[in-house]
Order: sequence, then structure tokens, then C-alpha cells
Amino acid sequence: MIVAITGTPGTGKSAVCAILERRGYAIVDLEHEARVGGFITGRDEGRQTDEVDVEGLRRHLRIPAKIAFLKGHYSHLMDANLVIVLRCRPNVLRERLQTRGWPEAKILENVEAEAIDVILQEAVGRLPFVYEVDTTEATPDETGATILSIMQGKTQGHEPGSVDWTSEVLSWY
Repeated sequence: MIVAITGTPGTGKSAVCAILERRGYAIVDLEHEARVGGFITGRDEGRQTDEVDVEGLRRHLRIPAKIAFLKGHYSHLMDANLVIVLRCRPNVLRERLQTRGWPEAKILENVEAEAIDVILQEAVGRLPFVYEVDTTEATPDETGATILSIMQGKTQGHEPGSVDWTSEVLSWY
């Protein structure tokens, strides 16, 4: 089983994958795989991000275990059996990204993407088993436990659309 752990930067992918790895699960860091595999095709200096050949990475990705987690904000673009989209309330996400020292334009782009469900929509449009987990107030341990329970079929309350930032977005206007 391949589980994609995806979400807007700052939603907790690295923290929860560290917890899952400590529990003995295989974690495939897609950013690392893209670098060592030669799938970085350039750099978008304006957005301060690497450009990745996602198709090439998908074709050449090797999974090291029967159960593995793919970590990355584009892991939902890989071949996976299950997708977990980590979500975070936009105002909290903004604070998290500010503590990283990111430029305001990059923060705004990511907060807006989270607010309008960009990754969730991409995942649902591509793969059949997609669930979302709100990490706003959850610890990485709690998020890890939630992910494992979803893998066991306890999906109620995590269906696409269960996390809704509409009221917060409307307060911006």
C-alpha cells in the first residue's frame, strides 16, 4: 500500500512523517528523490521553488516496502493507493510560514492555495481514495494516529470537503 501524505507547505507533512518513520514505516521523501534522481528541471526564482519533472519522478520511483508513505506537496501526483491531504487553517498556516522566514508573496500564494483547497481538488480529480486531516490544533502524534486509523477504514469525518475554510476566507473581505 502506497499512501501519499500531501498538503500545502506548512501543514505538517514532515512532522507527521517523522512520527510514522519512528513507528517503523517506510517514508519516501519526494524532494530528496527528485534531487538524487535528477528530476529537478530548473528553479523558479520568483516563487523560490525548484521545478520538478513530476512525470519522470512518477515513472522512476521505487517503493522500498509493502507499506510506504510518500512525503511531499506533490505526492498526490504520484501513483498511490490512498491520499491523505493535511490541512491547516489559513491564519495559522500564515504564522507557520512566517516563522520559516518566507517572503510575503510566497506565504500569500500558499495561504490562498490552502484556502481554496487546491491540493485537495487536484487529488480528488486524480485518485479515488482521498481523505483530509485538519492539523491546525493537532500534534504530529495525533495526526499520525489519525492517518493510521484512516488506513484501517475509519474514514468518517475525513471525506473530501470535511475541512472548510469558507468562513475564514469570507472574513478577509
